[in-house]
Amino acid sequence: MKIEPQSSTELIELGKRIDGINVVMMTTQNAEGALVSRPMSPIEMDGNGAIWFFSDLRSARIEHLRMVNVAFSDEGNATYVSIAGRGEIHVERAHIDKLWTPFARPWFPEGPESSNIALLKFVPESAEYWDAPNSKMVRMFALAASVLASTPIGMGDHDTLTDLSTHTQKPVLA
Repeated sequence: MKIEPQSSTELIELGKRIDGINVVMMTTQNAEGALVSRPMSPIEMDGNGAIWFFSDLRSARIEHLRMVNVAFSDEGNATYVSIAGRGEIHVERAHIDKLWTPFARPWFPEGPESSNIALLKFVPESAEYWDAPNSKMVRMFALAASVLASTPIGMGDHDTLTDLSTHTQKPVLA
């Protein structure tokens, strides 16, 4: 996923946490109100923090984008990010062409000219992350120490980012 320079310190932090994670789980509500998830591949995090995906106009999910959660997981680095927000569907051909990647061809064999292709713009509102430092071995020792002490020891960072919406972003001073 391409990450453009971000417009706030919280979005910069979010971009660093999700960089290099190529498959996410996107959760929405279906027509009955049940939570449903599916794997998706993010294409770009634009300069306003929105995360873009390709989507199929025939998909039922495009009707249920008022509340969306996108979960990023990098088990190898022990980084986990959960982002809450909303989705929007965009069908501008120039934007589809700009973001097109051959990796989308299995779902859109006709390429960016497919009549069913759309962009799903995910607009983050808040995020929570968990990030464990060091190597797997150090994390295993920290886990063992935590079990023995009955309290978390050296388990890494956890924080909530709440100022992610584009209408509340503060410019970053250089």
